[in-house]
Amino acid sequence: MPPTDESIPIKHNLQNNRFEIQKDGLVAILEYQQIEGKIIFTHTGVPDALGGQGLGSRLAKAGLDYAQANQLKVVPLCSFVYAYIQKHPEYQGLL
Repeated sequence: MPPTDESIPIKHNLQNNRFEIQKDGLVAILEYQQIEGKIIFTHTGVPDALGGQGLGSRLAKAGLDYAQANQLKVVPLCSFVYAYIQKHPEYQGLL
């Protein structure tokens, strides 16, 4: 039985400033920049073949959890992350 999407680990790629999920030879990403106590989420990218599986939401949650754990203010330039925060009020305090 193939792993469920929830069982596929999210990798924090510090060298490339992004969170990644690798599945079926493809990579879904959440890119960011971190400066002066802030994390700026710039882009969420999920290949079409992986769309509709909740990977973007998992990446957004991982990025926001990282910000929370490291006491970083969030600047959601990425519209997907902004929309995720609007749907999950527990992250509103990070703005």
